Amino acid sequence: MANTSRPGGPVELRHRGHMAHTYCSSLFHCVFSTKERRKIIAPELQPRLWAYMGGIARENEMRPLAVGGTDDHAHILLSLPSSLPIAKAMREIKAGSSRWMHETCGMKDFEWQQGYGAFSIGWTQVPVTLAYLAGQKEHHQKHDFQAEFIAFLKKHSIEYDPRYVWG
Repeated sequence: MANTSRPGGPVELRHRGHMAHTYCSSLFHCVFSTKERRKIIAPELQPRLWAYMGGIARENEMRPLAVGGTDDHAHILLSLPSSLPIAKAMREIKAGSSRWMHETCGMKDFEWQQGYGAFSIGWTQVPVTLAYLAGQKEHHQKHDFQAEFIAFLKKHSIEYDPRYVWG
């Protein structure tokens, strides 16, 4: 250990107090739709697709807290490791689930929209978010995906130009 001088006398530098590991809490509520918001995810297929998407997340060191959605979009509540950017997480989940829809379900024309919404939340918001995801069927009897997505952008103070939200 080195001694250095400072006003008032020498200071002994020690490794004590330094963090040996990285600790990170990165929770995201991610939302994305099918291309052109086509209603092509059949209700009987949804549980399998959501489970597969959760498996993709786990394979890529993410922690999926919930996966769900409706016939035209998906929601994922994810906890990400510090080494994984949200853009890569979304790319892995969307590409892998599209491939699964093509190869396993025979839906060769299935595609997700190009973009996505990723909204950061805190742990205190997890129970409310889980309840929201569980109530998607009921929620979408009153609100369509487009209204829901715009509400998320507004809630999270994200500036947007309505001309470019839907591509």
